[in-house]
Amino acid sequence: MKFQRPNSPAANQITNLRDEINRLFEAPFAEWTRGSDVLNAWSPALDLYEDKDNLIVRAELPGLKKEEIDISFHDGTLVVSGERKHEKKYEGSETAREERFYGKFQRSVELPKAVNPNAVKASYKDGVLTVTLPKTDDAKPRQITVNAN
Repeated sequence: MKFQRPNSPAANQITNLRDEINRLFEAPFAEWTRGSDVLNAWSPALDLYEDKDNLIVRAELPGLKKEEIDISFHDGTLVVSGERKHEKKYEGSETAREERFYGKFQRSVELPKAVNPNAVKASYKDGVLTVTLPKTDDAKPRQITVNAN
């Protein structure tokens, strides 16, 4: 007896999904990432630190110029975005290997404390963006005096 696939939209979707999963596992990782926009999108590494007075965000953005970086702050969320443009290929050559990511990126980080948006500072050196966000007075730790009766 021969198995026959049901011919319904849901069955076709499941079959297509199974076929796609099988294809992904059969191909080497580098091959199937090349054709996928989701996997080719890049997202820079980002760290968030906190000291007594500030929140500090550091993001790795190698190869970008400061003019290519956009920073915004709205409703407690810091957004760093920009675009790394694809470099020109060498004339008369073929690409043997291409692993660096290009294109637009956007990183959003919800800040754990209230900050003063008017005092935010940003610097960019050696491919690392540093954004310093001063905490509001309400967000800073306070020393409480104990009274004895």
